Amino acid sequence: MKAGFIGLGNLGRAMAKRLISQDVELVVWNRTREKAEELGVEVADSPASLLSEVDFVFLCLFDSNAVRSVATGRDGLLSGECEGKVIIDTTTNHFEAVADFHRMFREKGAHYLEAPVLGSVVPASRGRLTVLVSGDRQAYEMALPYIDKIGEHIFYLGRPTLATRMKLINNLVLGSFMAAIAEAVVLGECAGLSREKVLEILASGAGNSMVLNAKREKLQNEDFSTHFSSALIYKDLHYLQDLARVLKRPLFMGSTAKELFALTFPKNLDALDFSVVYRVLKEL
Repeated sequence: MKAGFIGLGNLGRAMAKRLISQDVELVVWNRTREKAEELGVEVADSPASLLSEVDFVFLCLFDSNAVRSVATGRDGLLSGECEGKVIIDTTTNHFEAVADFHRMFREKGAHYLEAPVLGSVVPASRGRLTVLVSGDRQAYEMALPYIDKIGEHIFYLGRPTLATRMKLINNLVLGSFMAAIAEAVVLGECAGLSREKVLEILASGAGNSMVLNAKREKLQNEDFSTHFSSALIYKDLHYLQDLARVLKRPLFMGSTAKELFALTFPKNLDALDFSVVYRVLKEL
């Protein structure tokens, strides 16, 4: 099996390593070439040259602007040999941009699958992500052997933009849970309990969740090395606000959580793991 991979940030690197470990021959491209060379696999000179060598290309980028740049920029994917190729975009995109990406690749004869993932670096490294997929059914079935290597739970949602919309809704829960857990730990410490004891009790009670289980050690040790950055959850919740606006629905928890994560920017903490919101709240 052979595939391309574009975007080697924290999550992208974990996914790429997982694919390599599963005997997928990868050709990679990254804006910072040194990060690509560290993987020890073939490094393409551009997205277009990468596309000439493979039929399936994974994207894992920061946002929709980055996806558009990789697609339409100089020597971008759309300037390459697109006919019959399948683009598997795991980026958490803006729902309006995703509709445009489907159209752009379709016009060039390629198949675009939006395939945002639920989970971060650790489940990605173990092939235990949840993957939401929208796009052409035939393309999905062709790409499934590759998606299976990174995903433990895969949901095919069919109609374009549905996977992206659901990913943003999932991150409403993710961001709100993280903010609530961080605030609870800070309050518990202020009330006179140790951080370790607060976390232990939360894990045995109402706070027990995948979010707490994933971030408990980071909170305990104040280790905010990045698995999923505060800047990313802030971006996702901003996209979610746009979705709520289009749907003419209020967004209470998501909007509040977004503004809490916004506090990481003036403190230059936005590139750290989003569990760093604990530090922001503690310092208030």
